[in-house]
Amino acid sequence: MECSDRFKVVLATYQFEREAEFWWETVKPRGEEAPITWERLSELMDVKYYPRDAKRAKEREFLSMRQGNMSVMEYAIKFNELIRFAPHQVATEEMKMDHFEQGMKGTIKSMIVGTHLRTFRRCIN
Repeated sequence: MECSDRFKVVLATYQFEREAEFWWETVKPRGEEAPITWERLSELMDVKYYPRDAKRAKEREFLSMRQGNMSVMEYAIKFNELIRFAPHQVATEEMKMDHFEQGMKGTIKSMIVGTHLRTFRRCIN
């Protein structure tokens, strides 16, 4: 479902409780100020609630991630959870696929490398 940035802001801030609600009251636009954009709200929340050290730890976790005992689907889910912490490492579909392949078990990786499964979606299917 598509919705406007303005509606995303309204929906997100409606869910705020306690401390987050108090914080929102101090940062939301007043009177004649332009409405806050979804991108700006995301940035503000990121700064407020996601410390840089935690983000760096998640980036390191993504960069060192290996399939290990996970199924391919479990590995793909975890990969997708962590990918947002290192967007520069997977800026293209090819980079994303290369990083995904590098973390796979050797037996599974050998079945994929050399095939024409050059998109992430094709690989996990």
